[in-house]
Amino acid sequence: MQVRHTRGVMAAMGVLGGVLALTFLLGLTGSAQPPQGGAPPPPPEVAVLEIQTEKIALTTELPGRTSAYLVAEVRPQVSGIIQSRKFTEGSLVKAGEVLYEIEPAPYKAAYDLAVAALARAEANVPPIELMAERQKDLVPTGAVSHQDYDEVIARLKQAKAEIEYSKAAVESARINLDFTQIKAPISGRIGRSNVTVGALATAHQGPAFATIQQLDPIYVDVTQSTAQLQRLQSRLKSGQLSIDEVTADQVQLVLEDGTLYPSEGKLQFRDVTVDPTTGSVILRILFPNPDESLLPGMFVRAVLKEGVKEQAILVPQQAVTRNPRGNPLVMLATADNKVEQRMLTLDRTVGDRWLVSAGLTPGDRVIVEGLQRIRPGADVRPVTWEAGQAQPSAEGPGAPPAASGAAPEEDTSKPAPQAN
Repeated sequence: MQVRHTRGVMAAMGVLGGVLALTFLLGLTGSAQPPQGGAPPPPPEVAVLEIQTEKIALTTELPGRTSAYLVAEVRPQVSGIIQSRKFTEGSLVKAGEVLYEIEPAPYKAAYDLAVAALARAEANVPPIELMAERQKDLVPTGAVSHQDYDEVIARLKQAKAEIEYSKAAVESARINLDFTQIKAPISGRIGRSNVTVGALATAHQGPAFATIQQLDPIYVDVTQSTAQLQRLQSRLKSGQLSIDEVTADQVQLVLEDGTLYPSEGKLQFRDVTVDPTTGSVILRILFPNPDESLLPGMFVRAVLKEGVKEQAILVPQQAVTRNPRGNPLVMLATADNKVEQRMLTLDRTVGDRWLVSAGLTPGDRVIVEGLQRIRPGADVRPVTWEAGQAQPSAEGPGAPPAASGAAPEEDTSKPAPQAN
């Protein structure tokens, strides 16, 4: 009996030790779990930009085409057979340079004939002048009647008129002879020749022999809608924009491949007639073209300066989102670090930013990055945003993973503190 009692006591002690050990292990395991009523995760970090006004020059980009500064079509002014061509197609020619030569023989003969007629007219004058002088002294004595003297004076005047007529005939013949050499009316680059040696030229014919174009400088004609023009005039009148008199007429040019033309042009004039089919007016701009890289007929875009906005508000494009209706809006961080939604009125893009017409005031803090994990009314932890900075690291549950393909950066994140 004593042995059984001893065994029972030992069994009971074993069970009690097992319970104590299990209780100890459960206590250790339970201490590793956070209490059910722990602190919530910290608010997400967002990058914000404090709105400040700035002075900017507003520009508008208008489509247009280039056109030659001077254009001259070469045509004959006398008729005849083309004897020679004196230029190379596509070359530069100077004003007065001979381009074509028409057979000059008949015009040389006409000139010589006119010169001979002038010499004959001039030879008739001296005898009549001497006769008039002699009769002038005899009229008072009655030896010569007044009628005879008047006839001599008339013959003298007619002889002198014949001289003037012959001089005009000589000049006309000389001009026609000169016109047998067809010369360049302007300096520039000449195109292809539409006639060959041996062809018949007709005075003042319709088809041109060739065309010469002066390309330096060169015109750019762009179109501006009347709506744009009226809006610009309204803003200038209301004081929303001001004009910089020094640079107002300076224009930049964007070529077909998107590159910027190295030289600036100058606005020459704005047409006063509206095209009824397009509702637009023509603006003519003059650009230097020393290397003739701009050719007539090229499509280009001219960047014109509208004016200067003194108190402009700009926000990065990535900060602006749109609601289901397509209206632009931004998220703001309020003074107590809560998210506020604000609707905007946008004017245009300026580089990679939006120009805001209404909806923001200086001092507002616009959330630029971290928009995916916030909603209106939520708490946030703002940090200052700088252009080109990396997306701020996500904190708390529900943070999106890092974008694939991003460059590796130094890991500066710290583990979240344990709840007490």
